[in-house]
Order: sequence, then C-alpha cells, then structure tokens
Amino acid sequence: VELVFADHQNKADVGGTKARQWWDAEGVDMIIDLNNSAIAGAVFTLAKERNKVAISTGALSTGLTNEFCAPTTVHYTVDSYSLGKSAVDAVMAQGKKDWFILAVDYAYGKVTAATVTDFVKEGGGKVLGTVYHPFNASDFSSFLMQAQASKANVVALANATQDTVNSIKTAREFGMTKNVTFVPQLVYINDAHAMGLELGQGLTFATAFYWDRNDESRAWSKKYQDRMKKMPSMNQASIYSAVTQYLKAVEAAGTDDGLTVTNQLKKMKINDVFSQNGYVREDGRMVHDMFLAQMKSPKESKGAWDYYKILDTIPGDKAFQPLSKSTCSLVAKK
Repeated sequence: VELVFADHQNKADVGGTKARQWWDAEGVDMIIDLNNSAIAGAVFTLAKERNKVAISTGALSTGLTNEFCAPTTVHYTVDSYSLGKSAVDAVMAQGKKDWFILAVDYAYGKVTAATVTDFVKEGGGKVLGTVYHPFNASDFSSFLMQAQASKANVVALANATQDTVNSIKTAREFGMTKNVTFVPQLVYINDAHAMGLELGQGLTFATAFYWDRNDESRAWSKKYQDRMKKMPSMNQASIYSAVTQYLKAVEAAGTDDGLTVTNQLKKMKINDVFSQNGYVREDGRMVHDMFLAQMKSPKESKGAWDYYKILDTIPGDKAFQPLSKSTCSLVAKK
C-alpha cells in the first residue's frame, strides 16, 4: 500500500487538478479526506466519471450524498445535518426559541445556516437574523453586535476551527455568553484545546468521536497521542477507520475496481474505534451513532484533554438525513 498526499489549498481547481493527475496518470485507486465541500464535490464528480473511489471524511455539505452522490463515493464522518439536528434539538428542548446564525461565507456555512434554520422552524422557534463572515475573519465584533441587537437568546455558529474559536473569544469579551447560549455547529477537540475550558465551558455540540468514551477509544487514542503528542479529533479517528474499512473491502472483493470495492463496503457492518453501528447507505452516507457533548468547567476536568461530558447518544438513523429526504439519483423512491 502506497500513500501519497497533497495540499489543495482550499481551492476547488487545485484539488480537482490533483485528483485528475492521480487518477489519470499516477495509478491512485482511492482519494480520502477532502476537507472542503467544494473540493469534495469536484472530486466526487471526477470519481463518478473514472470509476474511482472517493471518501470524504472532512467535508460537511449534505450535497455530497444528494446532488453529488455517485456509485463510488462515500461521505464518512459527519455533515451539517447530523451536527445541527442533535445540538439544535437539545437547546430547543430547554425552551430557547429565538435564534441568530453567524455563518462563514462559503458552501459549508450556507448549507449549515439553512439546515439550522429548518430545524429551528420545525421545533417552533424563530431565526431572527443570519449574517455571513469571511473565511478566517480577523474581527468578529461587527457580526456579534448584529447578533446582540437581534435580542436572540441563542447564537448558532455555522463556522469551524479558528473562526469558531475567535467567535467565542469575542463573544466572551462582549459579555454575551452570560445571557446568550452559543451553539457551535462544528467543534474538533483541537478547537476545545485552543479555547481552553475557562473560555469554552458549557458549550454544547454534537460530535462523532471522543477519545475518552470507552476502553477501545482510550487505548487507540493513547497510541495516537504517544506518536502525535495530542489527542485525535473525530476527523483523524474517522480517516483511520475509513482507510482500514476500505482496505478490508479491497481484500474481501479481491480487486481494487472502484465500483466493486464500494459495493463490498456497502455490505459491511462498521464497528471500530470510530464507528458504532456503522454502515454505508445507497446514497454513500456512512451512518453511525452521534454524541451530544458539553465542554466541562475547569473544576470538572481531571487533567489534560479531559474536556467533554457525553450527555447523550443519538442513533445513526435519527442523527442523519433520512433517505426519504434524499435527492440522490441512486436512491429508489417509493
């Protein structure tokens, strides 16, 4: 097995060009990660044309299992639907019905904002406003002032990584977190580490993986930590899982033909360090249990990387978009 890698620089044309080069000239069988929805969509389209396997573990748009679905593509980790539904439902159950959405201005942010809006309305709440900020914004003051002026009691953060961290930091500086509930739609454990518990305590969000959830996750994560000097995020755990399951499918199928291997993967049950009760549906969605997490207070933490309380487990068939709502051409409509 040979592993090659490249930096797509968050540019769809760069990612698409590299995928063509790998598949057309360099004999690559499978491309994984694709942590940008626009790039993942472009590579999924190429995968369909070339009968090659593409597995996105990093992108979040539900479009990958709707308009971009293909016979040889898999969306593995999470998406805006699974992250949003668990967290929104939990906060709505507390009676907090007036929402404001702060979203990053690219495909993930727009899809996530629309998804959160749908969930809030379905729960009988109202979205009082939505504002979009640039990717890697340097100043969130004006955006959060709009949220504050709306009088919403919940602010959903439809952004990720450093944008999420900086949003929370600015909200704390404004004193907004005393009266407003902030619901980030995507939190990796490295984001929690960057924020620290003093800043992040009380944040509630959905996740697909936590290192301290059970004996198996702790044992694997300790090995990861020994090598990388940090705990794995859900994306890193899911890449390990996806590569392992792909290789098992190749072995079981006796070939690396894209369609044959993907069909074999869809026959397999996936229970490993990342996935509980996992399986790949006909639309390419890898369905698995999700977890509702809350960041601990400094007093609750027992040591380094002890950041989350797992409040609830959401079964995969409840967490992910149902096939009845799918627009994937591979899904048979009744």
